[in-house]
Amino acid sequence: MPWLLSGLGLLILLLAGDSLVKGAVNLSLRLGVPALIVSLTIVAFGTSAPELLIAIQAVLDDAPGIAIGNVVGSNTANILLVLGIPALLATMHTSECETKKTFNFMIAASILFIALAFRGVFDWIAAIVLLFALSLVLGDAAREAKGHRAAGPDVAEDEEEIEGVDPDLPGWRIAIFLVLGLIGLPLGADLLVDNATIIAKMYGVSDTVIGLTLVAVGTSLPELATTVMAALRRQADVALGNVIGSNMFNLLAIIGIASFVGPIPVDPSFLKFDLWVMLGSSLLLLPFVYMRRDITRVWGVILTALYLTYLAIVLI
Repeated sequence: MPWLLSGLGLLILLLAGDSLVKGAVNLSLRLGVPALIVSLTIVAFGTSAPELLIAIQAVLDDAPGIAIGNVVGSNTANILLVLGIPALLATMHTSECETKKTFNFMIAASILFIALAFRGVFDWIAAIVLLFALSLVLGDAAREAKGHRAAGPDVAEDEEEIEGVDPDLPGWRIAIFLVLGLIGLPLGADLLVDNATIIAKMYGVSDTVIGLTLVAVGTSLPELATTVMAALRRQADVALGNVIGSNMFNLLAIIGIASFVGPIPVDPSFLKFDLWVMLGSSLLLLPFVYMRRDITRVWGVILTALYLTYLAIVLI
């Protein structure tokens, strides 16, 4: 039963997160908020809403291992699994992508996160540092986006680039999307965290391990689906950008906000192993970012095999 309820909680989370993004994006654009601001804030926060709610719920339920395990495990899964599986289906032409700047930000965010972890706890001080770093990243993205739009492209074109936009969406449907999202997110998070904790106790493993595996893989499913479709459509820039952006946001925003809810102690196992696996996985992207290599099927096999090996080590 806990497995079924965990799966139900995850499904509710994913559907509610998607619903909230659609409702918030369309409402914001109706109210005259610029498309640029919507894409940098509402869409970014909305797509990370499931992970954020899980982290907050885990802190409230005194299961902090799930909170930090979800972030670290998701970041590792995003690179090894979310890039590995699509590459098995079709070569990802990342040689055509220009992602050096965002990749550098992600590595810097990873190093900052690890440095703060060695304090032994993510508290309000760590939260301020992480959210300040996030504000710098968002500010830089805003300046760069404005530079690209300096020629004054059509507003409608800007809006078409934003996921979830529907100019014909009636007001009552926007309201329904918002309500479903706001109700579904806490409900799904509560179901998933409570039952994931029960599963951990049933099998004699820590909530940290559950966060690194079950919860992390579950919350990486949307990124995996997006990346598979991007790879099949030969949109490698979307796939690689999705992973890098998601990882950076997980590190800075999720734990940054959750740390204000309550302190998140860092399990010593993270400092010895998991954080370094996360950083090592991130550095595996160096050939694709700096040397403009494609992620071929061979790389797909290597990345996927590395993730399965990591899972085996964590679960043994």
